Amino acid sequence: MGNQTGDDAAVYKINDQTALIFTVDFFPPITDDPYQFGAIAAANALSDVYAMGGKPLMALNVVGFPADLAKDMLADVLKGGYAKAAEAGCLIVGGHTVDDPEPKYGMAVIGIVEPGKQVTNAGAKAGDVLVLTKPLGTGIITTAGKQGKASAEVMQGALDTMATLNRAAAEAMVAVGVNACTDVTGYGLMGHLRGMVRASEVGATINASAVPVLPGTWELLDQDIAPGGTHRNLDSVSDSVKWHPELTQRQQIMLCDAQTSGGLLISVPKAKLPELLSKLEAAETQVAAVVGEITQGPAGQISAQP
Repeated sequence: MGNQTGDDAAVYKINDQTALIFTVDFFPPITDDPYQFGAIAAANALSDVYAMGGKPLMALNVVGFPADLAKDMLADVLKGGYAKAAEAGCLIVGGHTVDDPEPKYGMAVIGIVEPGKQVTNAGAKAGDVLVLTKPLGTGIITTAGKQGKASAEVMQGALDTMATLNRAAAEAMVAVGVNACTDVTGYGLMGHLRGMVRASEVGATINASAVPVLPGTWELLDQDIAPGGTHRNLDSVSDSVKWHPELTQRQQIMLCDAQTSGGLLISVPKAKLPELLSKLEAAETQVAAVVGEITQGPAGQISAQP
């Protein structure tokens, strides 16, 4: 596969039965709990393989860590990553560590998929329905957590969401057969949807009221708490999104919130929607929300409705 569509991972065909999926992701801590940070970072790195409809096979740890920081903290980070990789059935076969004043952790991941069965961000078709499998709000909540303004309950909800693998959602969409998928991470829901409609040369409509949001997020946003990346996301989609006049600034910010280890955004033919929702419910994914639809165009343009 080429890199023209900015897909979630690279796919390399070995033979008619097997193609490899390659991806890498890492970032600084988003929680004070090193074990939980490791688990979230691993889930986030593995997510790109799931977004392509693949199965994680092997991973390498990628670590930046201060030489003068307690090594047991690093051990806990790696234990968290190991546990999440084990849950995914993915072997950690090595890695690399460098001295870094700011801790960072993630993984380089290799997955497998049958050639031709990979799910890209470039196959969305007019008439498809858009389904989201995790609620938004992790960027706002983790930023509030760093400021000491998120309650323990709200923070734990975000951490649990981020640590949840997209494995079940990916298996459901592969079983049903969908047209396109991307995972919602740093560019936010609108940024990743923009990538999908541009790659697929279609348009889309998003229904803001249908988009699920983590408990406590709106209240934090009312305090003007949002990461810089979220505001940059809002600016970056200004040429691609037509905002309905009734949508407030806070609603626009929420739809652009920079996520960590977010859910899958799936473009499914309308006729297959009931089956997909049924399988997602059976798999107990966090949510299975119908948030919009794919339109004829204009290509690359999104209409955001109340």
